[in-house]
Amino acid sequence: MIRLGVFASGSGTNAININRYFADHSTIELAKIYCNNPVAGVITKAYSEDIPTQIFTRRQLQNGMLLKQLKQDQIDVIVLAGFLWLIPTNLITGFQHKIINLHPALLPKYGGKGMYGMNVHEAVIEAKETETGITIHMVDKKYDTGDHLFQATVPIEKSETPESVAQKIHLLEYEHFPKVIESFVQKH
Repeated sequence: MIRLGVFASGSGTNAININRYFADHSTIELAKIYCNNPVAGVITKAYSEDIPTQIFTRRQLQNGMLLKQLKQDQIDVIVLAGFLWLIPTNLITGFQHKIINLHPALLPKYGGKGMYGMNVHEAVIEAKETETGITIHMVDKKYDTGDHLFQATVPIEKSETPESVAQKIHLLEYEHFPKVIESFVQKH
């Protein structure tokens, strides 16, 4: 069984969607959720779905303690689902080509530090883009610069708000993220 470790910082809707997608899968499972925010909504959602969860600090991420825990938990692939911290070199090295991220825009546009959630959607609207979408990519030592695995787009109407764009993006995430994870894992 391929064991996924999902990193999340927020509400956890994508983490729960991933868990449900793989609930009866024959070769892939969401083994554990790792969260850096002790008051994140993902913790309550994970508890209600009986998903093992671990809270960790920035220090534990940086000093290798989390890497050690991931190895102990026998995690094969790390999936970032709304995780906001930069992944340190020790994790990049320890999980070489085994860390995937979901970004709520069409990279390389609207990526980098601070570009997450509504910040992205507001920037897209402000720039008067005619389309936006999601990018699922490999994680490297910088924010949002890893090789792209998948992109999907949606049109932006002139009357759109950041909130309406967010709803469209969430639908793309829910539809595509688990399938891309599955495809990636089966190829590697």
